[in-house]
Amino acid sequence: MSSTYNQLLDATIQHLEDLKARGVRHVPVAPETLRALTQPVVMQPPIERPAASGTPVSDQARGKVPKHAGPEAGGPPTQSAITAPAAEQANLLALPGETVPSQAPPLDPQAKAAAFAALRERALACVKCPHLASSRKTVVFGVGSIDAQLMFVGEAPGADEDEQGEPFIGKAGQLLTKIIQATGLQRADVYIGNILKCRPDTPGQSAGNRKPTTDEMATCIPYLHEQIDLIRPKVLVALGATAVEGLLGKTIGITKLRGTWKTYRGIPLMPTYHPAYLLRNQAMSEKRKVWEDMLAVMEKLGMPITQKQRNYFLKG
Repeated sequence: MSSTYNQLLDATIQHLEDLKARGVRHVPVAPETLRALTQPVVMQPPIERPAASGTPVSDQARGKVPKHAGPEAGGPPTQSAITAPAAEQANLLALPGETVPSQAPPLDPQAKAAAFAALRERALACVKCPHLASSRKTVVFGVGSIDAQLMFVGEAPGADEDEQGEPFIGKAGQLLTKIIQATGLQRADVYIGNILKCRPDTPGQSAGNRKPTTDEMATCIPYLHEQIDLIRPKVLVALGATAVEGLLGKTIGITKLRGTWKTYRGIPLMPTYHPAYLLRNQAMSEKRKVWEDMLAVMEKLGMPITQKQRNYFLKG
């Protein structure tokens, strides 16, 4: 078997073991995935070069390449040669003293789409929090491109999101869309999700929202982890203090954390203010802070930045 196949197999086994450790006993598999699993693995034959006599003779048969030679000797890549660059790149994103695991092999697009669809089905049927399942109108799974390089994470759905099943569609969501467009991207280019996929219940209240509890976030966040692991964005943006708390366990305040790069699941994470905060505080200085965070995100992604964009929300 190829080393890529073995890496993918190991990653799949690890993922299933993680699910088992969390108490999951049944994993739904889409028909498309089952069909893909029944396909034989195509092995590539060794490259042969013609000998002087015209008879094909491989390099190994010629004796030019040792049996276990790596790429530096002209032989096939070794397992360490395949995995080392990914590990080195991942560790460049780590905080001091932190080691980040290397990324899994790229997923086949069809298998990725099937896995994401299966994850969505599980989330939509989730009743792990009975009080939330009984009060919600819909599960707000997430929206956007599953191949996005940029992913935004909020805290939980509000009334509008619970009604329509899509995150960030109220006034705060409309402002988030404007922020995304100001970078040169469209809402469909990124992925938007929440720590909690059900609206926090508000017993006895006809309106208003409440912050998700620690237990609620801990129960729901495995779905977000799977989303992140399938999408594999290059940058994460945490919107607001609750999102940062759910991801990093930090409760020191978004004011101190925003604008400072963190790392989450091996991915650069930028904490910033929630768009709702900007709706409450219209000061140009606060808008500028969020925009500076987005400029840092754009730079991290290697996106072009115009002088006009750099000057947004600056006085005079």
